[in-house]
Amino acid sequence: MISSDRLQGIATWASELSDEECERACRGIVEKTYAKGSYICHRGDRLDAWLGVVSGLVKVSTISNMGKAVTFAGVPSGGWFGEGTVLKDEARQYDLVALRDTRLAMMNGATFRWLFEHSVGFNRFLVRQLNERLGQFIALIGYDRMLDAPARVARCVAWLFNPVLYPSVGSFLEISQEELGLLCGLSRQVTNKSLKDLEAAGLVRIEHGGLAVVDLKRLGRYGE
Repeated sequence: MISSDRLQGIATWASELSDEECERACRGIVEKTYAKGSYICHRGDRLDAWLGVVSGLVKVSTISNMGKAVTFAGVPSGGWFGEGTVLKDEARQYDLVALRDTRLAMMNGATFRWLFEHSVGFNRFLVRQLNERLGQFIALIGYDRMLDAPARVARCVAWLFNPVLYPSVGSFLEISQEELGLLCGLSRQVTNKSLKDLEAAGLVRIEHGGLAVVDLKRLGRYGE
């Protein structure tokens, strides 16, 4: 269980809840820390919880039977994810890996489903969230097949700055080039060169410890 003040600090969606709903949410959330490189869960695991990244960075990915690794998303601080799995009450269809020391807020499935059944505000948030994530995955299919490395990096960075999915990021993201390469499915060297191309184009600014976005709209369309 967490306090109401804590919930407001780690979940922007909490502002859309009534006092009763907020109290119910607080009772259903615990926090847990994962070390860098550790698995939060494996594909096929049953983890009946909706997850929020309090701090750190989580990679959502899978490996095919042929050994091909596919990254679906990177989730930075402020992002909540896994609602589809909890709604369908099924095993995870992906691996979750902490790319750095990460602290998660975990809302148990019973609480999530109660909010889904009773809270209009929570459902409005879920519709926005699911709609935005659908757009993300449709775009992922396209850029993975059609775009070169700088454009792939541009799309990946743009999605990490998505204000709907990750409202706590702001204009600066703490991320290493190694972490970004893991999310894009590219080597560190290729990622480094791609970022320099994007910086030269005036789209991002490479800073100590991370990236600042200069023009998010153009970044999301780079390479078209």
